[in-house]
Order: sequence, then C-alpha cells, then structure tokens
Amino acid sequence: MSPIALAAVVMLVTLFLKVPVFVSVLLGSISYFATQTSVPTLIFAQRVVSGIESTTLLAIPFFVATGVFMNSSGVTKRVMNFCSVVTGRMAGGLAEVNVLLSTLMGGLSGSALADAAMEAKMLCPEMERQGYSKEFSAVVTAASSMITPLIPPGIGMIIYGSIANVSIGKLFVAGIGPGILLCLAMMLLVYVMSLKRGYVPLRTQKLPKGSVWQSLKEAFFPLCLPVIIIGGIRLGMFTPTEAGAVAIIYSMILGFVYHELTFKRICDCIKDTVVTTAGIMLIVGAASSFAWILTRERVPQNLTGMIVQTVHNKYVFLMVVNLFLLFVGMFIEGNASMIVLVPLLAPVASAFGINEIQFAMAFIFNNLLGAFTPPMGTLMFVVCEVTGCKINRFIREAVPFYLLCIGCLVLLTYVPFFSTFLVNIIY
Repeated sequence: MSPIALAAVVMLVTLFLKVPVFVSVLLGSISYFATQTSVPTLIFAQRVVSGIESTTLLAIPFFVATGVFMNSSGVTKRVMNFCSVVTGRMAGGLAEVNVLLSTLMGGLSGSALADAAMEAKMLCPEMERQGYSKEFSAVVTAASSMITPLIPPGIGMIIYGSIANVSIGKLFVAGIGPGILLCLAMMLLVYVMSLKRGYVPLRTQKLPKGSVWQSLKEAFFPLCLPVIIIGGIRLGMFTPTEAGAVAIIYSMILGFVYHELTFKRICDCIKDTVVTTAGIMLIVGAASSFAWILTRERVPQNLTGMIVQTVHNKYVFLMVVNLFLLFVGMFIEGNASMIVLVPLLAPVASAFGINEIQFAMAFIFNNLLGAFTPPMGTLMFVVCEVTGCKINRFIREAVPFYLLCIGCLVLLTYVPFFSTFLVNIIY
C-alpha cells in the first residue's frame, strides 16, 4: 500500500471509530511521515504550526467571542421576543420562532453548533410544553441551525476564503441570499406541517398597539451587527479580521448597556471562546498537514486532470461534486472536509469556468447538510443530546427537511442568482 493510501485509510478508519477529528487527521499524517523516509519528520510539525499562523484565521476567535458575548448579554432574549412578535399568529408559531431566531442569530454567532445547543435549551422544552412532539422540536432546531453559518459572519466562510484565496467580504455578502432562501423555505414547510398536525399559533389576537415597535427597538442594535460588519468591510474601514475585533467591542458595549455583562460572565465568555477556538484550530492545523501531503503527492493535480478528461460538462461536474460532498459529509466534520477537499475541488471548478462565489456557497451548504444527516451528523447529535430525543425518531421526523434542503442545494448549485446577486450589487 502506498504511503498516501495508508494515510487516507488510517484517517478514515479512526473517524469511523469516532476518534476526535483532529486526532484522526493527525494520525493519518503521522502514518505518512512514518513510512516516507525521504521526507523529514520535522516538516510535519512545521505544517501543523504554519497552518494556524494565517492572519485571516484570527477572525475565527474574534467572531466566536462575539457570539459568546452576545449570548451572555441578553441579546438572544431580545431577538427571540422580536421573532415571537413577527411569527406569533402563524400556525406552529413557536416552531416559526425557532427558524427565524436561527436566521437572525446568524449575524451574531456564526456557529451552527452553538446556535443548535442554545435553542435546544431555550426553545425545545417550551415547544414540548405547548404540545409539539419531542422529535419535531429537535428536528426544527437542528435544521434551522443550518441557516446560522450562512448569514455573515459564518466561521465556515472565513475558513473557505483563507484556503481558496477568495474574498471573505464577498463570501459574507453572498451568504445572505442562501440564508434567506433556506429560512423562507423552512418556515413554509414548518407552517404546512403545523397545519396538518394542529400545532397552534402563539396567539390569536392582535398585539397591543406599539408592541411591535417596542420589540423591534429592543432588538434593533443587536441586529445592526451584520450591517456594521459588511458595511465596514465594503467601505474599507477594516478587514474581515479587524471586523471581528470591532464585533467583540460592539457586543461588550451592548452587554454593559443592558446591564447583563458582569465580570464573572466576562471570564466565562473568555473561557468558552478559548475552548471553542482551540477545537477549531486543532482541526485546521491537523488538516493543513494532510493538505500538504496531498499536494506533495500531486493528488489535486491528478484529480483535476482525471475529472477534466472524464467530465466535459460543468453541470455534470457540479452534480458529481454534490453527491460526493453529501457522502463525505455523512462521515467527516465540515471544517475538516473543507480544508482537505477545497484545495482539490476549487481548481477544477475554476477550470470549468464556475463562479468562485457560487461554488463556495454550494460547498459550504453541502457541509452544513452533512452536519444534519446521519450517521455522523454533529447537529443531530448535539440536539438529541440536549433534548433527549432518540436518534431513530429524529431521522424519521427529519425526512421532509432532508428533501427540502436537497431542493435548496440544487437551486444554489445551478442558479447563480441566489449566491451572486448581492455580491454583484455591492461589489
């Protein structure tokens, strides 16, 4: 067995055994260097360290910290109250709140897992008390959390942009279209399912005069964060990395204004930020070493040549990529697959003349869908762990949402409008 094949087998086997992602990737890289006597083992350590030294990746801890501070400063409650006002008279009102809250929280947290864990704790118990089934509550929470990383500032966009050398500012803008598309489609599906099952609205009477304005006023400043980030980047006031620092300061100011950010909470927020960032960076560093191995063995070049010779149509290529990424996403964590596969597939997409922003959005959406699907879907596991929902019941309940997401993926893949419309206007 060749060294590169051995490295791939070791990585995949350990992933299937549920070994932590960064450990699996590191073991694959170590097996390669152990069998390649012509390659100095010092390169392994160098690649791991250099993989996390990118200035662009500084945006990750900044935006992680922003999300943590926002969740600890009363912002989430204010945004949720606004969502309740907007969707309260719709069938399945609390489920609609769940979807809309994930969309609006996308501009605040940027992490699907953080959003899923938060909403599973906040909304699922209340949904069950109001008559929603446990599995429906869990599925809506997990599915709607896929919207969060699409709305800027998504962590996946930062990683993709740094790997593929694509403008992170453009990716931030491009994510708004797919995020709104998935939000509207999911709210429609929830509405239809709620009508069939008799899930009642939050209220049947009109709200008192001025309550809509009051809820919007409370949520206004938190909802301004995505505008500040995109506007500042577009006007050249700061880079995407610097935007993360601005976002932290803004979130802390809101916390002090709302009188909910104490010294103890600040310490807890810093601790959560360090733990979350460390987990992401371990994966980035490990995958960087594996990406170097793939490049040294000319896997990207050979794959590009093989695909170009075999597939002569960009639409067929996009279909093949979608099927491949959906399969990979069932077993491998999204950030890891992104770091390994983007260097392989992005050059091929460019060779076919596919818009780099369109391909990026399709790629990122595929990763999110993989996190929602069995057998290794991280969103599924997180929500089921918090809510106590059985995995088999979750999967049965999620079938309509799987079909909906695949339909949205097809639109994003073959209709550039959803990904590039706002980018073309703003840039």
